[in-house]
Amino acid sequence: MANKTASAVTGARVVGEQYMRMKRSQNPEGRMPLMEHLRELRNRVIKIALAVLVGAIVGWAFYHQIWDFIQRPYCQAVGYCQINVPGHSLVLNGVMDGFYLRIKVAVVAGVVLSSPIWLYQLWAFIAPGLYAREKRWTYLFIGTAVPLFALGCFFAFLAMSRGLKFFIGMSGGLTDLFTADTYIGYWIAMIIGFGLCFEVPLFLVCLNLARIITHERFKKWRRIIIFLVFVFAGIASPSPDPLTMLLLGGVVVLLVEAAEILIYFNDKRYARNHPDLYAGLSDDELSPLDTVEPMDVDSSLN
Repeated sequence: MANKTASAVTGARVVGEQYMRMKRSQNPEGRMPLMEHLRELRNRVIKIALAVLVGAIVGWAFYHQIWDFIQRPYCQAVGYCQINVPGHSLVLNGVMDGFYLRIKVAVVAGVVLSSPIWLYQLWAFIAPGLYAREKRWTYLFIGTAVPLFALGCFFAFLAMSRGLKFFIGMSGGLTDLFTADTYIGYWIAMIIGFGLCFEVPLFLVCLNLARIITHERFKKWRRIIIFLVFVFAGIASPSPDPLTMLLLGGVVVLLVEAAEILIYFNDKRYARNHPDLYAGLSDDELSPLDTVEPMDVDSSLN
C-alpha cells in the first residue's frame, strides 16, 4: 500500500513538471493578457483584505494592551495617566468616539500584524515580471528598507513624549484636554514621518546605483542635501518643537553620511569595472593614429 502511494505521488510530480515545462515552452516570457493581470490583482487584494481583517480581529481582542502601548508616550509626557483626572487622561467628545477609537486601533494593529502577508502578496504580484538580477536587488532593497523604517518608528516612539511636552508647555498654565482621536492621529503621523525620513539614505544609494548621483556630485551638493534633510524632517514630523526636529534630522544626517561611504565605494567599483578610455587626454590633444606603409601599385598589380 505504501509503495503504491509513493509511486502515485512520484507520478503526479512527474506529470506536474511536464505540464509546467510545456507551459513554459508555450509562453517562455511568462506573459499574461490584461484580464489575467486584473484577475490576479483582484485575488491578491482579496487575500490582503482578509489578512488585515484577521489581524484587526486580533487587535480588537487585545485592544486594552495595544492602547496602553500607544498611550505610553502621552503618560510619560504628563507624568502619569489616571482615568477621569483632567490633564492626565485622554478624553472622548462624542457618543460614538469610543467605538471609532477601537476600530482605528484594531485596523492599525491589523495592518502591522498582517504586514508579512500583504508584503508577500505584493511581491508575488510583482516578482514574475522581474529578471533574476532585479529580484536580487529587490531582496536587498526590502532587507534594508524594513529595518530602517523600524528604526525610524523606534526613534519616533522616543521623541513623541518630548513633542507632547512641548505642546503642553505652550498652554500657558491652562489644562490640556487632548482627545483620543487627535492623539492617535498624532501618533500615526509621527510613526510614518520618522519611518519615511529614515528611508532617505536608502533613496540616495538607489540614485547612485542608477548613476543619477555620483560621489563627486554628492560632495558638491553636501550642504544642500543636509539642508534638505532637515527641511524634510521638519515637514515629515508633525511636532513643531525644535528638539524633535533636531533629533530626527541629526540621526538622518548620520545615516546620510553612512550612505555617502557606500556611494564612494560603489563609484570606485564602477570605475574599476567601467574604465574611462579618455580620462588621460586633455581637451585639445589629438588621438594617435597608426602610420600606414605606402603600397606600391605596380608591384601589387604584377
